[in-house]
Parts: sequence; structure tokens; C-alpha cells
Amino acid sequence: MATDVLTDEGLYQKTPQQLTTILYEACLERLDRAVECLDRKDYLEVNQLLQKCNDILYRLGGGINYEAGLIADQLDALYNYMAERLIRANVHKDKAAVLEVRKLLGIIHEAWTTASHKGKDDQTGIAKQRARAYDQEILYPQGNVNLRE
Repeated sequence: MATDVLTDEGLYQKTPQQLTTILYEACLERLDRAVECLDRKDYLEVNQLLQKCNDILYRLGGGINYEAGLIADQLDALYNYMAERLIRANVHKDKAAVLEVRKLLGIIHEAWTTASHKGKDDQTGIAKQRARAYDQEILYPQGNVNLRE
């Protein structure tokens, strides 16, 4: 999805959860490309890719809901750690640091994707329960109904 061309209008139609997924995928794609460029010693491209990754991490950090409590603080610290590792990787052309960030972000992306799908499943279940309750109310109204009439 990260490689899909998105228009401004298309972005405005995305949910915050979908935008977060797009950011994760875009960052992972750029990290993979940065590793390839490190192998080719294309340091100018590595620099540009890692800067874009840091920009994405900054945007991900800006979207954290700090009302979520401790997990939000931990996620913020993790984003900051990854950003620092990428700065260091960029300065020292450290492939191991890029791979470390790639691994961490991959884990976060996988957890995010799992949670997003579970949230959709839960919403579907809730909608079905509401529909059943509505149907039940229509078919079998509560209150003073004399069934003997």
C-alpha cells in the first residue's frame, strides 16, 4: 500500500488507523531501500532515505494519543530511540543500526495491523449484536403487549 500513489483527496478519505498503516509501510519500504543503497555504497540515497524515515517517525510520534497512558509514553520513547539510531546510522553508514530499526518497526507494524484487524472484527460483532437487538425489539417489542389478544 505504501507504494500506491495517494492524492490529497485520497488521504483525506483515510481513517487515522489507515494513515498510520501507510506511514509504517512507507517507512519500512524506505528502510529496505536504504539497506540496499548501503550495500551499493550509494550514500547520497541512503542519506535521503534515512531522513525520510526520521520524518515519518516524527509524524508517527505526533499522532500518539497520550491519554492512552503508559503504552503511549513507551511508544513515544521507542520512536525517539529509532530516530536516534537512524541519525547515528546515517552519520556512520551503519547497516546494523538500520536493520535494528527495521526489525523494531516491523514488530510494531505487525502489532498495529493485528490490533486494527481485531478492532474491525470487534466492530463487526458489535454491529451484529445491535442489529439482533433491533430486530428483537421490532419483532418482540418490550412493554405491555397482550399476546392473548
